[in-house]
Amino acid sequence: MKKLSSKTLGSLGAAIAVPGYDRSAVRPGIVHFGLGNFHRVHQAVYVDRCLHKPGNEGWGICGVELIDVPATRAKAEAYRAQDCLYTVTEYAPDGAASTRVIGAMVDYLHAPDDPEAVLARLSHADTRIVSLTITEGGYNLDETTGVFKLDTPEVALDLAGGPPRTAFGYIVEALRRRREQGTKPFTVMSCDNLRHNGGTARKAIVSFARARDAGLAAWIEAEVDFPNSMVDRIAPQIPPEVKERLNKRSDIDDAVPALGETFSQWVLEDDFRAGRPPFEEVGVEMRDDVPAFEFMKGRMLNASHILLAMPGILMGYRIVHQALADTRLHRLLETFLDRDAIPRIEGPKGVSLEEYKNAVLERFSNPAINDQLLRIAFDTTAKIPVFHSKTLEMLLADGGDLRREAFFLACFGAYLTGKDDRGEAFDVVEPRLSEQDWELVRGGNPLDLLRTSPFAKLGLAEHMEFAKLYAGYVASIQATSAGQTLAALLVETA
Repeated sequence: MKKLSSKTLGSLGAAIAVPGYDRSAVRPGIVHFGLGNFHRVHQAVYVDRCLHKPGNEGWGICGVELIDVPATRAKAEAYRAQDCLYTVTEYAPDGAASTRVIGAMVDYLHAPDDPEAVLARLSHADTRIVSLTITEGGYNLDETTGVFKLDTPEVALDLAGGPPRTAFGYIVEALRRRREQGTKPFTVMSCDNLRHNGGTARKAIVSFARARDAGLAAWIEAEVDFPNSMVDRIAPQIPPEVKERLNKRSDIDDAVPALGETFSQWVLEDDFRAGRPPFEEVGVEMRDDVPAFEFMKGRMLNASHILLAMPGILMGYRIVHQALADTRLHRLLETFLDRDAIPRIEGPKGVSLEEYKNAVLERFSNPAINDQLLRIAFDTTAKIPVFHSKTLEMLLADGGDLRREAFFLACFGAYLTGKDDRGEAFDVVEPRLSEQDWELVRGGNPLDLLRTSPFAKLGLAEHMEFAKLYAGYVASIQATSAGQTLAALLVETA
């Protein structure tokens, strides 16, 4: 296998697409926080396409890593050794695959090693966009009040002074310097999978700034753009065996290969006073109705993803496409979409919800992606209120069928025990459940799960019909199994 670097680009196989632009001329115009797999197969790929358009040399990416653990240090070394290059292999549902080298990232900074280098890059006039994929829960907003939490340890340390540790600390300090220097502010572009992600980023950053300097916060509110976007592409984790498979296929020794499905979507508000790449020329949908796409994706794709994960894990599955191949789980998702979700969604203009549903199920069935159900289940307490609450509220309001949602939450309660129907253990990672929440979960009253902080405001424990259905499914799962309970549910609702 050939080592991946700028020197070896010209000697890779003919089947490997490589950057067709002069990378030596590319300058960082985008600084990105959160260089995980999703960014690498989504935003970075779109930027790479833009760099193939003449006159866009100023839109390279500088990646920033905030976490200081051995794995991130190893990743930093790998990017440096490979001149920030990496491969992306795309798999279609029919098994067809292609590999390309992404050259959009031209610099990579490990912030704990040199915080000042990060601030210098952020403060440089060439930096016109700062983008974020820091996860849905990474914006540090209280789930009940929506208020930015100033007392979390790293935020409190940032506010106390010294080198920043959080994205908020870096962004606000850089904006302070730009204001002081008379440099125009950059745009902050969230690419995280949450509704109103631009508005969420604005709230977090302005709140942090206000805790430092009210005048600076007012300037940020007035001068900094925070476009909303809807992003979509499945980007699974890359365990060692998948890395080996990808590199064997490409015949490239890539220390950090990435994998993605062929489907990719990015809907973005055109709110960039500081300028932007020609996204509309490379497949990005520049629209002013981003919320409609957010609602559609959240309440169909994301809601279905987590709906599949909860009973799927209990039934012994660990891979998405294998779970969906179980006709019971496939019918659960299809019925949920047809009866619960789609009738209560007003889709974006020109978009067929039926076609979108079919695309979702086809994407979940892609065996090459090999996506992990436990990855999807990570931090479920943050996802259920975001992706299921609106459908639940509408079902409760219009007298809809509550059985699928009640079954889903009963499965979530069983999932929190960390054992599936066969008694096999799995890791449960729910950082948003407090000690008091866990006391409720383990207290013996199944309805108390509905009273934990993520779900209390939905009032489900006090809704007589929902509570009865939910308690019945809890008892059935405990007495039989999630699989048998689901089979009975499907017979009832046929």
